[in-house]
Amino acid sequence: MDRYILRLTLWPLAGALAVTLVALLLERVLRLLQLLSDSSNRFGFVVELATNLVPHYLGLTLPAAFFIALFVVISRLNEGSEIDALLASGVSLSRIVAPYLAMGAVLTVVSLILFGFLQPYSRYAYRVVMHAAENAGWNGLVRPQTFFSPSQDLTMTADATDASGEDLRRIFIRKLAGDGHEEITTARTGRLVPAADGHSVILQMRDGQQLSTNAKGEPRTLSFQSFSLELPLSGAAKLLRARGGDERELTLSELVTQATGGHTSIPRQALLAELGARLARSFSLLLLPLLALPLGLAAKRGGRAPGIIIAGLVLLAFQHLLQVGQSLAVSGRADALVGVGLPFVGFAALTVVIFLSSRKRPGETPVSILSEWIGEGLRRLRPRGGTRAWGQA
Repeated sequence: MDRYILRLTLWPLAGALAVTLVALLLERVLRLLQLLSDSSNRFGFVVELATNLVPHYLGLTLPAAFFIALFVVISRLNEGSEIDALLASGVSLSRIVAPYLAMGAVLTVVSLILFGFLQPYSRYAYRVVMHAAENAGWNGLVRPQTFFSPSQDLTMTADATDASGEDLRRIFIRKLAGDGHEEITTARTGRLVPAADGHSVILQMRDGQQLSTNAKGEPRTLSFQSFSLELPLSGAAKLLRARGGDERELTLSELVTQATGGHTSIPRQALLAELGARLARSFSLLLLPLLALPLGLAAKRGGRAPGIIIAGLVLLAFQHLLQVGQSLAVSGRADALVGVGLPFVGFAALTVVIFLSSRKRPGETPVSILSEWIGEGLRRLRPRGGTRAWGQA
């Protein structure tokens, strides 16, 4: 029985994980491509950034995917009267939920590895790559009506460019020297040509003027028909700090060490709140079968939609209360153990009460009654005659 139940659950779990993970990554990749559109190596950076985001999004999607898989399988077994057959043969709900609790324990260990060790390193690696991408310099192309600085002492813009970003019109350049010397260059047209060394580009300008001042502030104007200016393609700067400046970049062992050692720049309450939130999110996976089984049993009478709505509200409330408690602890307005512990204790108590109430009369619990009410409300919202109209069409 255990092998049969677990085999039915594995494929929905893998499918839910894959769909949600790909959807979240695709949305983030599109934003990253837009953000790094000026980088010469944007596709390489996006691949690295997306890879470092996998542990983060996997930790977010694992509880939802696990619950969806449990709910779908249990409701399917219930609709096929397989749950009724097991109960009639003397198998209790506690025995039916046992393999799911074992799976929840395995996923809890996986979640502890994700939240405790993989995510801190991947979060820091993401920031390293993003810092390198943001400081990767100019890629030799110009976007119209945009100010940018190929170097610290030079700022330029162009009113219009062609589709390639190489042919410019109405150019404005401001350059500063270390001795206070300033140059303002304008040109009617210009073209960017890559230099042979690959580390700079040559801006070939035509029909322009250059206004410069010396250290005394005396102006000088130069008109030209053609003028070339070398513009650097700057490289990425080094990261200014090492890993560990943020409590989210610390592993579980590092959080415990710094929270108990007293030698850290991060407030102790922030460390304890981060530690408690990670543990709460991980161990919540162990409680999900106790919530999914009663809701799956109630789906036979009230439909699947009410169960999904109830579970979504419960899980969202738990996550938001956990974030609020963590924020209050970080700000010093609440103790870390209270701010993070109360939401987890409340969630655990709710799931245990719901499961225990379903053991006495499966399918006839407060959850099933609530599911029937929600299902009835959803049926009333549907337009009458909708099925008949589609059939006639």
